Amino acid sequence: MTSLCRIILLSIVLAGLAPSSARAVQPDEVLPDTKLEARARAISGGLRCLVCQNESIDDSKAELARDLRLLVRERLKLGESDEQVRAFLVKRYGNFILLKPPLNLETAFLWGMPALMLAAGGIALLFGLRRLQSTPAAPLSQAERDRLAALLDTDTLL
Repeated sequence: MTSLCRIILLSIVLAGLAPSSARAVQPDEVLPDTKLEARARAISGGLRCLVCQNESIDDSKAELARDLRLLVRERLKLGESDEQVRAFLVKRYGNFILLKPPLNLETAFLWGMPALMLAAGGIALLFGLRRLQSTPAAPLSQAERDRLAALLDTDTLL
């Protein structure tokens, strides 16, 4: 193995070991009370960044995510429970702000869509297979039979 291959292999291994995303919480956001900070992290880890939409506000470096992290910490300092903070944010931004929205009437279609799509695909596959099995092959015409016989009589096949 050449030294270039070793360097490339080592780079790939080290890249795989590196953390995929660093926390975006800034030192000036961290609460001095460790229990309160742990609660804030638990809440913000389950809230969606409205800018990025695929990461939590804890992982996002967007300004709106920072504002939401600060809002969570302010409400906790006011003495609100974790559920009250979440309820406030859901009331303001809707269930979309939750990375794991609850199963209720509004989100039932969203939660049920994978099962519906799987069922629809299974039904379509079933009907497609039925159609293939029920369609008989058309009989060969006399000209096609003569050509086939001529091909089979020759020593070499095309």
